[in-house]
Amino acid sequence: MIRKLSLAILLVLLVAGGLAGVKTMQIKKLLAAKEAYAPPPESVATVLVREEKWQTMLTAIGSIVAVQGVTITPDMPGTVKEIAFESGSVVAKGDLLVRLDTSSEEAQLRAIEAQVQLSRINLERERKLRAENTVSASELDAAEAAVKQNEANADGIRATIEKKTIRAPFAGRLGIRLINLGQYMETAKPIVSLQALNPVHADFSLPQQELSQLTNGMRVRLTTDAYPDRHFDGTLTAINPELDQSTRSISLQATLDNSDQSLRPGMFARIEVLLTGEKNVLVIPATSVLSAPFGDSVYVVDSQPAKGQEKPGLAVRQQFIRTGLARGDFLTVESGLKPGDRIVSAGIFKLRNGMAVVENNDLTPTSAEKPHPSDS
Repeated sequence: MIRKLSLAILLVLLVAGGLAGVKTMQIKKLLAAKEAYAPPPESVATVLVREEKWQTMLTAIGSIVAVQGVTITPDMPGTVKEIAFESGSVVAKGDLLVRLDTSSEEAQLRAIEAQVQLSRINLERERKLRAENTVSASELDAAEAAVKQNEANADGIRATIEKKTIRAPFAGRLGIRLINLGQYMETAKPIVSLQALNPVHADFSLPQQELSQLTNGMRVRLTTDAYPDRHFDGTLTAINPELDQSTRSISLQATLDNSDQSLRPGMFARIEVLLTGEKNVLVIPATSVLSAPFGDSVYVVDSQPAKGQEKPGLAVRQQFIRTGLARGDFLTVESGLKPGDRIVSAGIFKLRNGMAVVENNDLTPTSAEKPHPSDS
């Protein structure tokens, strides 16, 4: 019995050992196949780092503002009796916009004017009597004071009527009407926006280290998303004498011709202050830059020598760079690359350092200094 049990155990051990040996051989073959396997090279688009001459400029983001712009409001409360404008119309300085009800003031003015006329007649009578020494000097003075007082009262009522007759303070274009006929208006309630649209200002700011390069009269170029195919030329006309203490930036203002009224107050604008001269810069597409918290980098394409039976190929090397100016789809490189370096321009997110690649530029999108996306 014991002998049969021993033979059974020995048989089980032999079978288990055989299975373990077979599995070990299979695992070794898989590991060897894994080490021998070379993944196919990734397909990437490439571009050469090139040197160009760029106009030196300072770039900023700003907004369009009117040279003169105001929201028309009444100085006194009253009921709207007449509206003399249409929404969006162009008005000249002094044009009537709104007339509030002044019937009570006009009645008071007629009464005061009658008192003025009577006081003037009394004054002439007092002067004749004084010449005959019939009345005292104090009575003549009282008559003169009565005339002045009545005239002042009349002027006060005329001023009230004028305040209720609202006119355009300057020439410009009106916005959308915010009131209705017969509406009672409180003081300072908005009536309509009035904007002078030619010329216009562009307000923007630059860091304090650029202050030494700025002078009034410098050329300014402006672009806006509303007109992607146009640029607007202007002049730097104002440099704020003090800096913003929180941002250490200086506020600037440019003036631009807007005879066709294409630019409107409140528009977002990209602004370039053109400096004198040009400088040589290294230019790469913005799509070739991989941004990360520890710095910007690109993948440089290097030739890979043949290994064993493999043919020579291409491999990528991650290179950290420092970027500079941006213009359209391009960036300048201040350090990390040299002219003629070949870098990956599309497909960078699937790469890692030392990976084999194959070049394919058939479907690469074209980069431009002034891109015009079809869906913008």
